[in-house]
Amino acid sequence: MGMSSMSQDPLDRLPLPCLVGPTAAGKTALALSIAELTGCELISLDSMQVYQGMDIGTAKATAEERARAPHHMLDLVQPSESFDVAMYLDEVRGLLNELAEQGRKYLFIGGTAFWLRALHLGLFDGPARDEDLRKRLADLLEAEGAEALHEKLRQVDPVSAERLHPNDTRRVVRAIEVFELSGDSLSKQQREWGWHDSTRAQQRDVRVVGIAADGEAYEQRLRERVAAMLRAGWVEEATTIRAGCGFGFTAAKALGYKEVLALADGELEHAACLDEITLRTRQFARKQRTWYRKLDDAYWVEAGQQGNMTRVAEEAAVRLGLS
Repeated sequence: MGMSSMSQDPLDRLPLPCLVGPTAAGKTALALSIAELTGCELISLDSMQVYQGMDIGTAKATAEERARAPHHMLDLVQPSESFDVAMYLDEVRGLLNELAEQGRKYLFIGGTAFWLRALHLGLFDGPARDEDLRKRLADLLEAEGAEALHEKLRQVDPVSAERLHPNDTRRVVRAIEVFELSGDSLSKQQREWGWHDSTRAQQRDVRVVGIAADGEAYEQRLRERVAAMLRAGWVEEATTIRAGCGFGFTAAKALGYKEVLALADGELEHAACLDEITLRTRQFARKQRTWYRKLDDAYWVEAGQQGNMTRVAEEAAVRLGLS
């Protein structure tokens, strides 16, 4: 990536301490303990907590929790708006410069593995733009519509086509462009831009503490958390957003919102909704754990060890370079 010790990018020159773990592992409780111990501020590393009003369903920090430590990168845009990892990194750069100038400590906290990887390695850039190719694709879009453009992508990169909505024409065009110019699909090249490249990974000062969570006790905690979120008004939260600005393509993918809206519409019974969200959450947590296994230098804390929160927080703070 051509980075050097003289880089002006704060992501290259500043430490990036991160607390990660699967959903419902107990990240918030440990992060708050670390914050109170060290005086650090908390930076969300969660792709869905950027959306205003999506509080219960994303387990966003409550007002009481925010009073215990400053929180950043929450409530940035409406659920109807798009927000991606590149936008996140741009926002974080400005925040880190501000915090560093004032000598304030910080800790990234979240479970979005792809955003963690972007902090760790940067983003895959791919080949430079080709204006002639983009003009031809723009002509196709105007003549035949977004579906035709999306179908062209599906023919060369079905993985990216599955991930990208046909109306997300900017990213559809870019994915086609990457294939046309490089001969390899964008999805394949993104897969190869991974944590396995230790030389690239060492170019940024990422320090990771992870909370390991698995087994029957964790499975039960997942179900209890979903039940508590439903009791707390998750259905009302989702229907309020739908009746207001509405859910954009990205926000609509947030875990559980599809099911709670189906519950609100009478398409699912309460028990079936609880079962379905719990199942999807369990599957999501399994994918998170698969991502985190690639973090060779992470220091892991077992979820069951958090009974002595002060001791765990002290050890984590040392590992993270915060004390």
